[in-house]
Amino acid sequence: MEFVASLSEWGYLGLFIAAFLAGSIIPFSSEVVLGLLLVAGYDPWGCVISATLGNWLGGVTCYYIGYLGKTEWIHTYLKIPEEKLAKMQHFLQGKGSLFGFFVFIPVIGDIMIVALGLMRANPIGTLLSMMAGKFSRYYLVIIGVNYLKEWFPNLF
Repeated sequence: MEFVASLSEWGYLGLFIAAFLAGSIIPFSSEVVLGLLLVAGYDPWGCVISATLGNWLGGVTCYYIGYLGKTEWIHTYLKIPEEKLAKMQHFLQGKGSLFGFFVFIPVIGDIMIVALGLMRANPIGTLLSMMAGKFSRYYLVIIGVNYLKEWFPNLF
């Protein structure tokens, strides 16, 4: 938790780093850093842009690791089991790059973006739909934090 608090002290850059880590295969909650910055009075649009870009670039990294097709890298560095990757590829077969929108979903999103890369899904379509999904996620978090601040003003 100390690491999360120190990232929030870095402001938008800390949020970008937290979101990048969360967007890659590293399990990390960038939403906590986002919430801390919002409570501290940071601009919501600055937060959503910083978080979206960081998380998107983390996802782009995973996509291109998959795109390279080096399955030994995927298993060694990303720790994605071969059977889960094969199941995801089977699920995504014929669905197209628009499924990149759903890579913000915890746990399966990381596997999904690597599988889309392995399948050589249209890079532009995949990366744009992924950005739209990640933006939507952070925008909804900001709305949620604002409602919490409104409903429980004594907590903040």
